[in-house]
Amino acid sequence: MKIFNRFFHHQKLSIKHVLALFSIIFVFWSFYRYLPQVLPLWAEELILKPLFWLIPTFWLVRKIEKQPFSSLGFNSQKLFPSIYWGIGLGLVFAFEGLLTNIFKYKGLNLISFDYSPFKFLGLFVLSLITAFSEETVFRGYIFNRLWRIWKNEWVANLVSSVLFTLIHLPIGLFVLNYNLLVMSAYLFFVFIFAFGSAFVFGRTKNIIASILLHLFWAWPIVLFR
Repeated sequence: MKIFNRFFHHQKLSIKHVLALFSIIFVFWSFYRYLPQVLPLWAEELILKPLFWLIPTFWLVRKIEKQPFSSLGFNSQKLFPSIYWGIGLGLVFAFEGLLTNIFKYKGLNLISFDYSPFKFLGLFVLSLITAFSEETVFRGYIFNRLWRIWKNEWVANLVSSVLFTLIHLPIGLFVLNYNLLVMSAYLFFVFIFAFGSAFVFGRTKNIIASILLHLFWAWPIVLFR
């Protein structure tokens, strides 16, 4: 853990914590994307993402900030409104997810939609786990901390959404090899989703809303990849 101690300092809330956490994730994730892709999707989402994203976040919250996990939005506050927001707006973002997929994979692979019930459910669970990891880091921690530090929801939303967009840059550069036009369109859709997810979190203070929203956004991308 010495590498983390070089970045983090013992104080309750600090912009340094946010930037250091993002930098660590961005560097590790960019390096992984740069390497030849040999791991299947499930290994990336079930093993690598919790290892590189969730463990540093949980360690920072508990060991450095001495904060409970409820500070990430894991609570029962506005539970039913969170579900309504997540599902309601999630249906809208499901369409946005399809558009994202068109730019990400240059079209919808409708032929690949021949899934068994078991695989269909497996992709749902995989999308849920992905949503849990990414929303915990970017809405539960980064957006939430920036909001508390700056006392301005919209600035915090804008900055955290830009950071979320940047974390999707390596896959476009190193894996999908996008040209400038396609990359711009793809990152634009990612930013719109991130802004909407932070907006929902701002209304509910509950991470469930953002996770549900992310699930509806990401599942079509996985189904039609």
